[in-house]
Amino acid sequence: MNGGAHYLREQRRWHWAEIVFWLLVPAAWFVFPGYLVLGTQILIAALFALSLDLVMGYAGIVTLGHAAFFGIGAYVAGKLGQQGWTEPLSGLFIAAAGAAFVAALTARLVCRGNDLSRLMITLGLGMLFYEVANKASSITGGLDGMLDIVISPLLGVFAFDMWGRTAYVYSAICLFVGFLLARHLVRQPFGLALHAVRLNPVRSGAIGIDNTRALSRIYILSAAMGGVAGALLAQTNQFVAIDVLSFQRSADVATMLIIGGLGQLYGGLVGATGFLVAQDSLAAINPVYWQFWLGLVLILVVLFVRGGIVALVRRMAQRLRHRQQRRQP
Repeated sequence: MNGGAHYLREQRRWHWAEIVFWLLVPAAWFVFPGYLVLGTQILIAALFALSLDLVMGYAGIVTLGHAAFFGIGAYVAGKLGQQGWTEPLSGLFIAAAGAAFVAALTARLVCRGNDLSRLMITLGLGMLFYEVANKASSITGGLDGMLDIVISPLLGVFAFDMWGRTAYVYSAICLFVGFLLARHLVRQPFGLALHAVRLNPVRSGAIGIDNTRALSRIYILSAAMGGVAGALLAQTNQFVAIDVLSFQRSADVATMLIIGGLGQLYGGLVGATGFLVAQDSLAAINPVYWQFWLGLVLILVVLFVRGGIVALVRRMAQRLRHRQQRRQP
């Protein structure tokens, strides 16, 4: 028990590299003022990937329908903006609550199965919500998207402009708050319980962990975080397209997480940045065949960067420390 408490205390400490990482976020606002719209999209995707990391990387729930919660958050926030509820912060909370509510209704169905059944159930749920949004065109706009969304200035002062200045800061703060929550959660005893369930559910059940309850709790929390990411997209763009519920969005966020590294916290953040920057750069170089080159890059990353980019950086840092220790007399 003392060893576990010491491990948790060590994990809660902030490393200098983490501080540098988060200092880069506000620095980008000054260094790349012409790319703040892209930066906002990266921050939103990073929050979405972080929410997926909680269920896939830490809980081991393989899902191909996580975009359902992203889309629910986007549509809730968009509908609020259409109906006169234009205050953005309260809209985020309502969108998170809506996504969490839907997750609570489906949690037992998803969390009690095995990997294959979870994969199929989450895929089916994602397809179901997509078709519901398509058919309910009077509410969602269907294939035309949700238009006429009005969002008031943040805190009544900072209006959302076309250059993305307010949206970038707003999204960065939401991402940081979400990261703090996720970091605190996985570095508590609950995080160790999730780790045990992911590694061996039979043994975790034998030592008294309620596997279904633990997985359901993290599933609902990750859905709420994904809903916040979707709401951010709706509020900053003031438009919601039906592709927020598409399988492609679920596949993209899973790809981001795999690139960065599962169960790393920073994996989703790094993966989202690398994926969207590569996508934007390759599309600018070759607007026709950019997906070929992006696919090639993804294959090379999976083949040669074992465990993702974050894991590779950590291995390199460990080797560097070992070499420095050997050189010391």
